Amino acid sequence: MTKPLVVLNVVGLTQAHLGPHTPQLCRLAQDGFACPLGTVLPAVTCSAQSTILTGLLPRDHGIVANGWYVRELAEVMFWKQANQLVGGERVYEAARKRDSNYTTAKLFWWYNMYAPVDWSITPRPSYPADGRKVFDSYSRPADWKDELQAKYGIFPLLKFWGPGTDIASTRWIVDAALDALATKNPTLSLVYLPHLDYNFQRFGPDDPRCVQDLREVDAEAGRLISAARGRGCEVVVLSEYGITPVDQPVHLNRVLRERGYLAVRKELPGWETLDAGESRAFAVADHQLAHVYVRRPEDVRPVAELLRRTSGVDMVLDRDAQREFGIDHARSGELVVVAGERSWFTYYFWLDDAVAPDYARCVDIHRKPGYDPVELFVDPTIRFPKVHVARRLARKLLGFRYYMDIIGLDASLVRGSHGRLPSREREAGEGPVFICSDRTIARDRLEMTDVKQALLDLQFGRSA
Repeated sequence: MTKPLVVLNVVGLTQAHLGPHTPQLCRLAQDGFACPLGTVLPAVTCSAQSTILTGLLPRDHGIVANGWYVRELAEVMFWKQANQLVGGERVYEAARKRDSNYTTAKLFWWYNMYAPVDWSITPRPSYPADGRKVFDSYSRPADWKDELQAKYGIFPLLKFWGPGTDIASTRWIVDAALDALATKNPTLSLVYLPHLDYNFQRFGPDDPRCVQDLREVDAEAGRLISAARGRGCEVVVLSEYGITPVDQPVHLNRVLRERGYLAVRKELPGWETLDAGESRAFAVADHQLAHVYVRRPEDVRPVAELLRRTSGVDMVLDRDAQREFGIDHARSGELVVVAGERSWFTYYFWLDDAVAPDYARCVDIHRKPGYDPVELFVDPTIRFPKVHVARRLARKLLGFRYYMDIIGLDASLVRGSHGRLPSREREAGEGPVFICSDRTIARDRLEMTDVKQALLDLQFGRSA
């Protein structure tokens, strides 16, 4: 008989966090086991989740970062949700071959849209023509979001990402997962709990203020663990990466621009935008990794040498070197750049803040040609931020277009990042963790590529 399983993805959790501030997670580890989880390059959300579910490296499932340059469109695209982007067989597809009655609920994991599961839900705002942003979610079946939002309210998107993030978004997801357990009884529940991602990046993982975040996520995870165990489910808690302290932002695109490789387009309002199609080379920055797309073959070597000489860069991988790390895919840049310890990469390409594009001062994860953790901060140069926001919201409530320009351009604010591969010696404190309620699949260490099989063994037995 197939064992029901709940998998909690507690982002940013490491084995070193199992202690006095996480009693619920410690109890699960004591009942079962916990071990370091080897991650993949890049150690970022979309790549790691795709490896967990498929057992494949980025070279095979194709998710080389949270976003990449689409050469055919000459556009950088970040945080897309279509499940068709991921190659390979997912764990729930393999399980359904063994048990035709197998069902899956997938809550807030990435690539949730059109995933071949029974129930899924993920944030999906709508954007009316008047410039408003209306908070909503996508779900399968389509009316499941209405069922959940009638009980728990509209998903608090402003608490999920941006300066206002707190435990509310994680609590909503736990409420929805508990509801799914009670009303749907899925064979597999995949639940994403993002809370540690916020202050760990804002303040750094060692900041005393992050102790409260550990306590809060432990309490919410504990609610779900308790309910799952009460229903006879096995429980796995895992993470995608550990977050490490940083204090050096590295502006790769500014380096490339100053040497004449990167092109910009001047927009009529007076700002600049990245002209990716015209650029000879530019970087798509994603935490501590960047894909550098080089248009001319003869430029690859000089661009690589330029970046190797750049302070804060650890490795520059050409196509041959990318094979060693399993990231040699057609979506990857001609060069993949890895940051040094305590460094991370910005997407910034302008040389004067006065001509920064309009989206730079907003929470705008889809238009920015790279990841921007500065979105976690209200611009410290705004003297009265609440008044500033209130004025913008007043325009929204009156039905006018509005510009929520509350994000600053000071990358030095960021104190935590991820994406590098941790050394074996530091895995317990810097790498992800795997915690399981059942000791029958216990081991001292688990590779991320082996998680899919471990979950199948847990549900069907090792002989299956």
